[in-house]
Amino acid sequence: MQIEVVTGAIQNQAAQAIVVNLFEGVTLPGGATGAVDAALGGQIRDIIADGDFRGKLNEVAVLYPCGKIPARRVILVGLGKREKFGLDAIRQASASAAKHARDVGVTHLHTIVHGAGVGGVAPEQATAAVVEGTLLGLYRFHELKTQLEELRPDLTTLTLVEWDAARRPALEAGARVGQVVAESTLLARDLVNRPANIVTPSSMAQTAHQMAAEVGLHCQVLDKAALTALGMNAFLIVNRGGGEPAQLVILEHNVGRDDLPTIVVVGKGITFDSGGISLKPGENMHHMKGDMGGAAAVFGALRAAALLDLPLHVVGLTPLTENMPDAHATKPGDVVRSLKGLTIEILNTDAEGRLILADALTYAQHFAPQAIFDIATLTGGRVVALGDQAAAVMGDEQLIARLQAAGEATFERVWPLPLFEEYGEQLKSTVADVANIGGRAASSITAGYFLSKFVPDGVPWAHIDIAGLDLVEKDKPYIPKGATGFGVRLLVEVLRSWK
Repeated sequence: MQIEVVTGAIQNQAAQAIVVNLFEGVTLPGGATGAVDAALGGQIRDIIADGDFRGKLNEVAVLYPCGKIPARRVILVGLGKREKFGLDAIRQASASAAKHARDVGVTHLHTIVHGAGVGGVAPEQATAAVVEGTLLGLYRFHELKTQLEELRPDLTTLTLVEWDAARRPALEAGARVGQVVAESTLLARDLVNRPANIVTPSSMAQTAHQMAAEVGLHCQVLDKAALTALGMNAFLIVNRGGGEPAQLVILEHNVGRDDLPTIVVVGKGITFDSGGISLKPGENMHHMKGDMGGAAAVFGALRAAALLDLPLHVVGLTPLTENMPDAHATKPGDVVRSLKGLTIEILNTDAEGRLILADALTYAQHFAPQAIFDIATLTGGRVVALGDQAAAVMGDEQLIARLQAAGEATFERVWPLPLFEEYGEQLKSTVADVANIGGRAASSITAGYFLSKFVPDGVPWAHIDIAGLDLVEKDKPYIPKGATGFGVRLLVEVLRSWK
């Protein structure tokens, strides 16, 4: 989508549609909305007085100026209650207005920047939220469909209208950030939405190479022979059940910059998870194409880091494999020696994500990181504990605090769980150093505790469990049904605010 900023009054724009807003409970519009209302002879006041529009969040009304102003349509969107207003309300309202515009055939939309006036949000932040909400809300995954004749065309241009020329640079900067972050999230959505016969370890490696070339990342892919030589046996044992050979994708932003802090982000990349010999139930198994949602989030975050030229050395590690059953597949009770040297008893082959992450976390020591994050669709226990409202996080308290702050800003919220030493008792094995599961009780926590044993000594680390957040079954204002891209915006916000 083309995004531009122009200076002028919204009521003077010759446009297919203009977007203005109203808080809930306001009966006398002010600012840009008031100016449009005056130009329309009080039409907005009339629909408020008649009870046709109340300003509730995501409420939309369309007015037709009939030549009173140059715009062909006025789209009025509700911002909700003023006391609850923030960046996420801006995203939601922007998405709702944009989707409604598309539904009535608009391809070029003009809008004010919601929240940058009486909303009290800094213009750059408000603009980024408008652009994010618009692009994320308009997302549709249709690349595999052939019958699209009845669909309205996509919006091709978004024009942000600002009357104060002095604020234009802030809007342009915010629009740039919002577009990069949103488009990076859409990359992750595409990867998760594509079926597992298309998104395989080799195709994801190919995507990484292509993306790296486009945005200026350094990309290296370690194949099965290289992984074997390194001793990444916990990773490789998951790959024994057939399918494509395992691959470790290494993406680097600012490669070789020893003068910058190094942050490593590890993403789980199971391109399809059947459960292996510990086979999952058939119902909803098709959702297991999303078990590479952590790797997709790392791809998106690294893309954004490069395009925003963040002053960090950021490393993305994504171990990629399928988890399938065949005669060579890992069996419950098998023992494997990890890259760190710890032996692992595999009591359940469906607890495979922590095995591939264990070796990747150990491998992260090659980069001498200042901090390590991992992100993974890891445990059903996260869904039981937190539902669809927050990811679970564990590990270093300062890193968790960074994640919580980033979660509040992006509304990809997180909630901390403890890693008390006593949880390690559940992972004791009679034949190996550690078992890969610890039972149903505190299953998300014991998974995190397992991972903690493979983090390089002395390096702050935080684990982000996004199980169940990679796909949604119902439309939300800026998250259509299907893949969410959860984690991209969260990670990028952490990296952007790093000090």
